[in-house]
Amino acid sequence: MTVKRVKEIVSKLSSLREFLDIPGKEKELERLNQKILREYEERSGYAPGEKEGVKILIKIQRLKEMLSAFSDLEKEVKDLIELTEIVGEDSPELEGEIKKIEKRINDLELKSLLQEEDDAKNCLLTIHPGAGGLESCDWANMLLRMYLKFIEKKGFSYKVLNIRPNEGAGIKEATIEIIGENAYGYFKSETGVHRLVRISPFDANARRHTSFASVFVLPEIPEVEIKIDEKDLKIETFRASGHGGQHVNKVATAVRITHIPTGITASSQEERSQYLNKMNALKILRARLYNYYQEEEKKRLKKYEEKKTDIAWGHQIRSYVLFPYRLVKDHRTNYETHKVEEVLDGEIEEFILAYLKNQLAKGEKSDGGDRKD
Repeated sequence: MTVKRVKEIVSKLSSLREFLDIPGKEKELERLNQKILREYEERSGYAPGEKEGVKILIKIQRLKEMLSAFSDLEKEVKDLIELTEIVGEDSPELEGEIKKIEKRINDLELKSLLQEEDDAKNCLLTIHPGAGGLESCDWANMLLRMYLKFIEKKGFSYKVLNIRPNEGAGIKEATIEIIGENAYGYFKSETGVHRLVRISPFDANARRHTSFASVFVLPEIPEVEIKIDEKDLKIETFRASGHGGQHVNKVATAVRITHIPTGITASSQEERSQYLNKMNALKILRARLYNYYQEEEKKRLKKYEEKKTDIAWGHQIRSYVLFPYRLVKDHRTNYETHKVEEVLDGEIEEFILAYLKNQLAKGEKSDGGDRKD
């Protein structure tokens, strides 16, 4: 049996290599490194523009981490094969190594699916109960507990930003900030309506009840900080315009500044000093850039807010049935399990993995909230 599992691991690793396109990623890493070097040389020692350069460096870092993780896995599998030949099938040490490598393969596969721009960010998760009073409020609280358990298992941390307890039991609303690498990537699949079917503990007649709660997940948008790099600026001077006569400035004291990455300009000619006009122009430019970046963030935010309006009661993404049978089923992927208690205790990673694979197979950008009615 152990030899069979080792062979399965070797097969999984081979499939993962193909799935990750390791040769392709090695070529991509080389291409990006060359691009950074080329632009560095073209700018006479300056790195690429801040926004573009940061994106490239992030891509390079992610590629390096993935290639390194896969290389380590290959070495561990090779060592596992050698260990199998030495200790035989019944070794507890071998069993421990098999479980460890199986987990690492699954973790790397999941991480490879989290490549969208926002996936690496922290996130905000909000839960609202549907109609149904006490029963739905209790269901919302059960979902909150499930997510907190998953957060603990993944080694994330969280902050409760808002919670409104319901009189009797449950919650009327809760919003938490989830902090950790790829937090949004993990939780974006949870956006939608979650349905619970059970015998209500609040019904004296022990009747079956169906309850709903909506979950909405949003990537955390960092505060906009305006940092203007001198090398991103084109600074021009010109003579200030006037009505003629003795007050016409005969030297170039007026200043026009262009922010090259965005094309935004600002100018000042009110002061008699070129330095003061430059300071005024920078002040104007900073304000215009702040507004520009705020508007860009609003556009990004709107994309996720539109998902929220798509959530309609009854169009659930996942059902949790405790009676008359026991089953948790995701209606977008058809992934299901009878291990209801484990799921409610935070074992939701298989649902997340199924969702991400499904989105990849459909060729869509998985930004949460998609559902199959």
